Amino acid sequence: MAVGKSVPNILKRLHARLGVDAVALAETASVSLCSVAVILWMSIGTFSRTEAGEMLAQRVIAVLCLVSAVMLFALHYMGGELWGSRNVARPMAVVAVILALAGVMNIKGKDVQGEANPHKIAKMRAEEE
Repeated sequence: MAVGKSVPNILKRLHARLGVDAVALAETASVSLCSVAVILWMSIGTFSRTEAGEMLAQRVIAVLCLVSAVMLFALHYMGGELWGSRNVARPMAVVAVILALAGVMNIKGKDVQGEANPHKIAKMRAEEE
């Protein structure tokens, strides 16, 4: 009888351990994917030397952000915590989706802000002299 009682306990411990590992894996993977997306986002100037490189970087950033958002939503619903808070994962997932959408918008060469950039100002000053 002692063996029969210990089997359910072992299964409960195994299930609990696998659950914690899945939450930890989701946390690590989502933060890692976000980090890679941010590094690529900061390096977009390097990738935009060629149009094909820029498009590839935009698509990779978008995919990383979307996968990260899915992982963050999953982390929240699995009961995991991100940076010690259970409520941070969902807003960060929404931010990741917004970054993914912004990453695929190709606005190259279009005046979005409506004001001159520092390069144009320097060029206008040089032309005046």
